[in-house]
Amino acid sequence: MKRFINIVLIIFVLGIIFVPGVKVFVQSTLMKIGLFSPKFNNEPKEATTAAYTMQLKDEKGVNISLEDLKGKVVFINFWATWCPPCIAEMPTIQTLYENFKNDDEVKFLILEVEDNQEKAKKLFRDKGLTLPVSFPNGTIPEEFYKGTLPTTVILDKNGAIAFQSEGITNYADQKMVDFIKQQKQK
Repeated sequence: MKRFINIVLIIFVLGIIFVPGVKVFVQSTLMKIGLFSPKFNNEPKEATTAAYTMQLKDEKGVNISLEDLKGKVVFINFWATWCPPCIAEMPTIQTLYENFKNDDEVKFLILEVEDNQEKAKKLFRDKGLTLPVSFPNGTIPEEFYKGTLPTTVILDKNGAIAFQSEGITNYADQKMVDFIKQQKQK
């Protein structure tokens, strides 16, 4: 019996390591039990004006300038189609997005950093995600994204970085909804 348990455990660990779908399932399950809760900064840090030259394009090819979004709370998530933690947290971002999708004061930018448009659109369709996917149209400022996936940045209405998280986070949390509402009031 002990040998059987060891074999099952080894197979489970190998599945987590080598099978992306298993990794996504395990990470999603861990998020549901509260392991990856957001950690909030009390002090927003001012982003440089150079950061606001960041250019994006949406899934229809329409250019988006970060400069044009000042005056709004901006939720930016940096992700890639090959990143299991990114995919695992997407349903929680979708849940958060549902709270604000009709709110003109809040903008969501779900930025696929590899510019793999067809694969990103297919993944969103397959997962039933209605998030507004966007793609880089130039360099991404290092103060927003240093290379860790997933990374999320929330800019307050003045353009300061009010929240930044590197790694998987559960955004389907009332604290996050309240945090964004608080940023709208500032």
